[in-house]
Amino acid sequence: MQRKIIEITTEFIKLDSLLKFAGIAAIGGEAKFMVTSGAVMVNGEVCTMRGKKIRPGDIVTIPFDKVELEVRGA
Repeated sequence: MQRKIIEITTEFIKLDSLLKFAGIAAIGGEAKFMVTSGAVMVNGEVCTMRGKKIRPGDIVTIPFDKVELEVRGA
């Protein structure tokens, strides 16, 4: 599994925005589909809330793409 470090300069980023920011999803519709279909995990649990607030220290995993995003504060 490939691990990417994503640095954010805000208190949080919404899950669908994180997928676009990290380059996992090309457009918002793709990010929405990934999340609502259950293809994304946050801290080891499936998350279907595209507006979920992701904060520094959270780990977002996309098992299908074999990618793990570690969110850090800048």
